[in-house]
Formats: sequence, structure tokens, C-alpha cells
Amino acid sequence: MTIGENCEIHPTVVIGDGVTIGDRVSIGPYAVLTGPLDIGDDCWIGAHATLGAPPEWIGKTHPRTWTEISPHQGVVIGAGTVIREMSAVQQGAERPTTIGRGGFVMNHTSVEHDVRIGDDCVLSPSSTLGGHVTLGDGVNLGMSAVVHQRRVIGARAMVGMGSVVAKDIPPFATVFGNPAALRGTNRVGMSRAGIADRDIAAVAKVYASGRLDVDAELPNSLADAFAWWRELAVKPLVS
Repeated sequence: MTIGENCEIHPTVVIGDGVTIGDRVSIGPYAVLTGPLDIGDDCWIGAHATLGAPPEWIGKTHPRTWTEISPHQGVVIGAGTVIREMSAVQQGAERPTTIGRGGFVMNHTSVEHDVRIGDDCVLSPSSTLGGHVTLGDGVNLGMSAVVHQRRVIGARAMVGMGSVVAKDIPPFATVFGNPAALRGTNRVGMSRAGIADRDIAAVAKVYASGRLDVDAELPNSLADAFAWWRELAVKPLVS
């Protein structure tokens, strides 16, 4: 294991081999960290958090001890991320499970194997992400939201509390319900990201029809976000 400078780690924390902890990291009581695991600088890990357990995938190896390195793809947590108490982040099976910089993962949240979460995402209490889920930057999940495995949620999308996400959500959308349906544009998230009012209005106009037309005129400044989503989306909520 490697531990950086000026860390505050409670004596009850279990830290296994293959764990790298950056500088100024705080880890609360009874957290369990197993490698391969890389925690960036200035992270805060809550009590009873479990980071680096094997994938919840039948037939995958479960190590006999809590110190040996897992024979899987590991976990990478970006700098400045907060992971609150009782949350779990699993090892990747086919790719590392990653949480970007500046994330806020609230209590009792489950991040399953092979998940990729962008920068500055917020996962509210009791959120559940199935295996291989991908979130763009700035996604916000409401309390108890459930995301089906292999779904893709575009940048700055907002998923309402209690929603069940069974299809891929486009960038900047607001969705909620079971199953989640398009309800408009995430104006607040876009504004906080510094997106111009005219670009917010353009996306809102496209989403007003309840679908994202492939021929719709979208702002050039947001083209990369839509291109990223279209490349990854397999089962779009709108098309």
C-alpha cells in the first residue's frame, strides 16, 4: 500500500495490498479498502464505506483475505471526491470502475462493477448503478434512483428521485418516473456549468417535443457532449 502526506485515517480502517492513497485524504471508521484501488488527493471517505470489493458477478474470484490484491480491474477515484458512509464501489471486471474528480457520492449508494462516472457528478442517497453504467460529467441522480446495467447517461442530465432508468438518457435532459421519461431540460445544471442562456433555450426547444431528433439543430458549443452520448448509447430514451 502507499499512503500520501497529511492523511487522516481512522485506526479501524482495513487497507489491503495494492491500495494507493493520495495526499490529504480522510477515511472514517471501519472503512474497507482493497486493491487494486487508487484514491486521488483531497478525497473524503465515510465510515463503513467499502471500496474495491470483487464484482458482484457470479463466477468471479473472491479473494480469501481482505488484504490480498483482487484479480480484477480495480477502482480509480478522482481527486476531491466525497464518498459518504455505507456506500460501496466494486472492482471492475472488464474495465476499471472509475469515479471522476470532484464527485459527491452520498450515503448507501451502490456503484457496481465496470461503472464509469465523469467529473463533478452527484449521486444522492441510496442510488444504485448496475454494472457497466456510464455517466457523463455533471450528472445528478436523485435519491433512490436505479440505473439498469449498461445504460449511458449524458453530461449534465438530471434523474429525479425514485426513477428507474432503463434506457440511455441524452445530455442536459431532466427525466423521472418508472420507467424514466423525458420531462425537459436540466436548466439549472446547465446554467451552473456556465452554458449560455441561448444554448440552454436551444436544447429546451429540441426536448419540448419529447424526443431528440437526429436532424435537430443543436448548439455547436454542445456538439461534443451529444457526439459522446450518441457514440455510446445503445438503447436511447429518445432518438
